[in-house]
Amino acid sequence: MAKCSYCGTGILFGGKRTGEQRFCNTACQQRGALIALSLQVPDPVVAKNVWDVHQGRCPKCKGPGPVDVHTSYKVMSFLVLTRWSNTPYLSCRACGLKQQMSGLAVSLFLGWWGIPWGLIMTPLQIGRNLSAAFSCPDPAKPSPKLEKLVRVNIGAKAARSAAAARA
Repeated sequence: MAKCSYCGTGILFGGKRTGEQRFCNTACQQRGALIALSLQVPDPVVAKNVWDVHQGRCPKCKGPGPVDVHTSYKVMSFLVLTRWSNTPYLSCRACGLKQQMSGLAVSLFLGWWGIPWGLIMTPLQIGRNLSAAFSCPDPAKPSPKLEKLVRVNIGAKAARSAAAARA
């Protein structure tokens, strides 16, 4: 099974291609392009930005850091329709845990009601939430997911600056 070059999600059908890279959707394809643009920024500048975000205040509760990327996993089913998602949140550990427990509760109550995907994906998403809740990122250093998020933001700023200079 192919994996998205940006988020790592498995791609069953279709997807978007840019050269040799394959993405699960247009949003990941655009983020992949922003990361490529951000690779032109010197590593010390990126490292400083990553550290500043990691040690900053939580964007959700405004409490003290460390701040990192915490992913919540959900599945909802309605007879023959099943929808699942993996949503990353930039937050402190407590806010990330709240999102993961919310995803777990939604999956537990609304995930089972679809055939066949609800029965397959619900235990998977519940397990992912439990795994994420018990294996949080190291609070002493930023995670690779946080670096990727900061790189995307740096790439977006560079793209806006380039567009403004052309205008």
